[in-house]
Amino acid sequence: MSTGLTLQTLTERKIVPVVVVNDAANANGLADALAGGGLPVAEVTFRTEAAAESIKIMAARGDLIVGAGTVIKPQQVDVAADNGAQFIVSPGLLPEVIKRAQEKGLIVLPGAVTPGEIMRALSLGLDTVKFFPAATYGGPAALKSLSAPFPGVSFLPTGGVNAQNAADYLALPCVNAVGGSWMVPAKAVDAGDFANVEHLVREAVAGVAHL
Repeated sequence: MSTGLTLQTLTERKIVPVVVVNDAANANGLADALAGGGLPVAEVTFRTEAAAESIKIMAARGDLIVGAGTVIKPQQVDVAADNGAQFIVSPGLLPEVIKRAQEKGLIVLPGAVTPGEIMRALSLGLDTVKFFPAATYGGPAALKSLSAPFPGVSFLPTGGVNAQNAADYLALPCVNAVGGSWMVPAKAVDAGDFANVEHLVREAVAGVAHL
């Protein structure tokens, strides 16, 4: 069953915040900061035991687009879907993860950084992939070269993307949005400093508004 979310809606704000929540008690405060700052999107990474509950809390609000990140097993897709996730992001390309997400009607963005991986994604019916870790694999210059033989593919660069270089990625026609955590630092989330998070979110939104 599809969630009704489209890739265009997911990427239209140009940034997908990658968030790490160590305590689900902070999920609502983080959601308030994202929504209040004008960026009601969250990729909650499966790097902590609080991830599933945090997704559930944030998704239940109804004012955020909430997805699961660092998904490396089909079982995690099930957990994410059961808790209200609308999209799945994976650091690599595992067909079992992609197929499970497709079965659940979820948008799935697998990591792909080589021509072979991109072709594999295309063979699985996808035309948008995560380019991760973007800085390590050559940044905007590498993406520009990769996009030439794949004119129909869009990329979500993540990993090393920050306030200083986000515009370089977004200037590429093959990039509709970037993923990053510079506006949602884990230390601020852990400390419950959501006023600071909201401030950083507003800055991030303003930084890409002209692009």
